[in-house]
Amino acid sequence: MPVIKHEYPVLEYDTEKTAVVMPNRKNKFQLPSKCVYGFLGDSVEKFALEHNLDVIAEYRSMMKMHFVYKTVKDGMEIVICSAPLGAPAATAILDWLICHGVNEIIAIGGCGTLTDIPENEMLISTAAVRDEGTSYHYLPPEREIELDKKAVTAVKHALDALGIRNEYVKTWTTDAFYRETKDMVNYRKSEGCTVVEMECSALAACARLREAVFGQILFTQDSLANVDMHDDRNWGTDSFDKAIAIALEAVCRI
Repeated sequence: MPVIKHEYPVLEYDTEKTAVVMPNRKNKFQLPSKCVYGFLGDSVEKFALEHNLDVIAEYRSMMKMHFVYKTVKDGMEIVICSAPLGAPAATAILDWLICHGVNEIIAIGGCGTLTDIPENEMLISTAAVRDEGTSYHYLPPEREIELDKKAVTAVKHALDALGIRNEYVKTWTTDAFYRETKDMVNYRKSEGCTVVEMECSALAACARLREAVFGQILFTQDSLANVDMHDDRNWGTDSFDKAIAIALEAVCRI
């Protein structure tokens, strides 16, 4: 099928799944199916060190080496990998993970809240507004993407089983957090978005193209609820160390 052309390049799309440069072109690794993908600073590396996890693969970017660890929970092998900030970089690594065998993914990381939600609340992404560029290379243009219902259900059951308060949210995924203007924040709120982050819609689009199951847990960090005064709060740091355990519980339930 030819490229679907458009006046604006970001809206052009090719349905062909095979690219000139494929993530698994060197075919170096075969990874377990289940994966925790964490936007958690150095918490993934700390977890791996504390639990003496083996490195089973490496993703070398221009900036740093991303190590892929393996753990076992409830008899299931699970990949754990740290995710970089921003849709392009995070999606590149996710695509690489999927093309090396990962097929059931739970991502976990922070978000800004657009409404009056306390810090360190655990939220379940059900849909994301595609206000970033990466997803348009994986799926045809649409305003939003729904997350995989199988993953959403797994996350809900995991959080409930752990006794952690939670709620469903639609998130606004944007590439440019310095362009979250007052009018844009209010516009996204009018669409039903209650949080904002930088990767969810792109990761979901990548997983859908590659026929993988993807879900995302978000914990609240800063607040944009008052558009006249941004509140850093404590950037959700109390959630970092417990986030991996929550995501492991969720991915085991897919």
